[in-house]
Amino acid sequence: MSTLLEARAVTKFFGGGLRGRRMTAVEDFSLTIASDPPSIIALVGESGSGKTTLARLFLGLVEPSEGLVLYRGANISALSAADRQAFRRDVQVIFQDPFEAYNPFYRVDHVLETPVLNFEIAASRAEARRMIAETLRAVGLRPEETLGRYPHQLSGGQRQRIMVARALLIRPRIIIADEPVSMVDASLRATILGNLRQLHEEFGISLIYITHDLTTAYQISQNVIVLYRGRVAEAGDAEHVVRDPKHPYTQLLIGSIPYPDPHRHWKGEAAPSAEGALSSDHGCRFASRCPSAMAVCRDSVPPMFRTGAHRGSACYLYRDGEVVPAANLGSVLVQGDGAV
Repeated sequence: MSTLLEARAVTKFFGGGLRGRRMTAVEDFSLTIASDPPSIIALVGESGSGKTTLARLFLGLVEPSEGLVLYRGANISALSAADRQAFRRDVQVIFQDPFEAYNPFYRVDHVLETPVLNFEIAASRAEARRMIAETLRAVGLRPEETLGRYPHQLSGGQRQRIMVARALLIRPRIIIADEPVSMVDASLRATILGNLRQLHEEFGISLIYITHDLTTAYQISQNVIVLYRGRVAEAGDAEHVVRDPKHPYTQLLIGSIPYPDPHRHWKGEAAPSAEGALSSDHGCRFASRCPSAMAVCRDSVPPMFRTGAHRGSACYLYRDGEVVPAANLGSVLVQGDGAV
């Protein structure tokens, strides 16, 4: 099994210097995306958990402070011109805000024609128009109602599906989708998620789906990695993690999901424990909010403990379980029909 994209012990700091306070956005994160079989992995967490920083690291938009991001085994910050072109074709992105991705002075045709020209995937202009039309239909848009218009003449859902079509046009191996449905109406979320799932199933494209919403992560992904302040809190098969969360932070996220039941009360957040209130970055970062915090939680960072065949939790509540090395996070994930 060959590796397509890999984060190896990646840490990213911001700030610092003589007077500034250094902020750790991502710490000691490792993840491998194989060339085959294609997978869907959701990175989930609240604002400030490091999700978007990880996306930017995977895309090579920022460099890690420590560790490496590798494309086919090579450091992406040192790729040759030819390899960087291949990387840009293989790894595509769908951003959160579909409007900011457009130049309002150009018709939407421009955002679709540009990758076709840059990657020389059409022999003629007529072939390019045919490919664009076919791709628009693949994401549920009618070319005759879409092409020739300016971005402001389309709905948010249409603009976002054009971004999906743009990514699909060049047949990438991985799509990094950063909160792709947070800016569209609820009625269109299922459509866009269905488009992404279709790309995975029909074209063999792997997805790194970044979201704060565990509901959509559960709908689309095979695996879920829950992040809290730059560290992995829980990871594993989406079905198990969402239906039976082990880490107190994941339990809090699940308890915050509203259900259409007037008799069900949302799960509130318990007051911090006396021990947890003293926690710092030397220990578990969730300790100050955790109702189960212990002395060990503030003294040392919890490793990932295996809590099942395809799941693990970075919590001392499960310290009797097998320790999963940070570099071997894939051992608690599922790829294809079996475990890594």
